[in-house]
Amino acid sequence: MTQIADRTHTISVLVDNESGVLARVIGLFSGRGYNIDSLTVAVVDKVNQRSRINVVTSGTEMVIEQIKAQLDRLVPVYRVSDLTTQGPHVAREMALVKVVSTGEDRLEALRIAEAFRARVVDTTTGSFVFELTGAIDKIDAFVELMRPLGLAELSRTGIAAIARGAVTI
Repeated sequence: MTQIADRTHTISVLVDNESGVLARVIGLFSGRGYNIDSLTVAVVDKVNQRSRINVVTSGTEMVIEQIKAQLDRLVPVYRVSDLTTQGPHVAREMALVKVVSTGEDRLEALRIAEAFRARVVDTTTGSFVFELTGAIDKIDAFVELMRPLGLAELSRTGIAAIARGAVTI
């Protein structure tokens, strides 16, 4: 029997910006045992009181289709777009990475940060906080390189994603 592999999808959902909407979306995922790899929510239209929810999840094509159909039935959802299958899209995440180190490790952390175009947003004599924006793989690679140099704390925003070109959700 051939096993169908899970695939990661970025799904954008346009919803009314009202109390309880996010709880309903999360409830849909948790109630059916679907995992959320990343979740971001922000108001995108203050006039019409609409928010955009970006969810990164994974599953078989059948599971992803079920998730999209169930999201589409939630009230007050206006649109559900699977950016992964819709076409080219831009997906970025921001991370704050605290590295506590001295001596040569401190210098190496600065060299790596420069190579990754990470900005130093806070510094003390014993620590740095780097800000890094990019694709998940870039941030993961930076974090792994910082581990042996004194990675002390990590905060990530989750994925912000949008379709390329004239396509909108």
